[in-house]
Amino acid sequence: MKKNIIENVKTILYALIIALIIRSFLFQPFYIPSSSMEPNLLIGDRLFVTKYSYGYSRHSLPFSPKIFKGRIFNKNPKNGDVIVFKTPSDNRTDYIKRLIGMPGDTIQFLNGDIFLNGKIVEKKELNLTLDIQCGSQTFKANFYEETLPNGNKYVTAYRKEGTMLNSDLYTVPKKHFFFLGDNRDCSKDSRFLGSVGYVSYQNLVGKAQLIFFSNDKKKGSLFQFWKLKNILRFERFFKKIIW
Repeated sequence: MKKNIIENVKTILYALIIALIIRSFLFQPFYIPSSSMEPNLLIGDRLFVTKYSYGYSRHSLPFSPKIFKGRIFNKNPKNGDVIVFKTPSDNRTDYIKRLIGMPGDTIQFLNGDIFLNGKIVEKKELNLTLDIQCGSQTFKANFYEETLPNGNKYVTAYRKEGTMLNSDLYTVPKKHFFFLGDNRDCSKDSRFLGSVGYVSYQNLVGKAQLIFFSNDKKKGSLFQFWKLKNILRFERFFKKIIW
């Protein structure tokens, strides 16, 4: 009996160690709790982030232990990547946004357009009629396909009324990045220097790659199995994230 208990404990410990290694160095699941990345990521999406995409920092590990500084096996991200990072304000909270500015870049909104290093980011209006969420509110939006200078394309949403037209000129410091939410008028991102601001290279957690599960909480609980056909967003299962 005692031997069986010891073997079971060993099995559990081995499983925990393997899970910790996978979570820290390979893949980590994340849940989307807000609408800041609509229409590309929805509340209720669950996705996999690859931890090895940009190398490893202390934030790659659970609870971000201060065991080393900087990054090892570092790789540079690309503009347009969708990235999970720890917010600079507390080095603890996970945010997911789109990378728009690299170290040394300048970013500014002028008359509703984004200027990256003094050049307008190309955008093409799309014929979409989706409503966009912002907390408990819903608003009408214009949708655009934006194209960054490196060719990466993605869809963004701007309020039809009350969108932010102009901003300060942001200059990204060395070893930092500038992030924006795709839901441009409902995203706390690098435009808010007091709470998010410029994100250090060390704070990058990983690159968002794949939505593996999605459910619409507004339509019911997963325990209401008789409603699952409406609750589950089957069309989003195993959907590759656009960058």
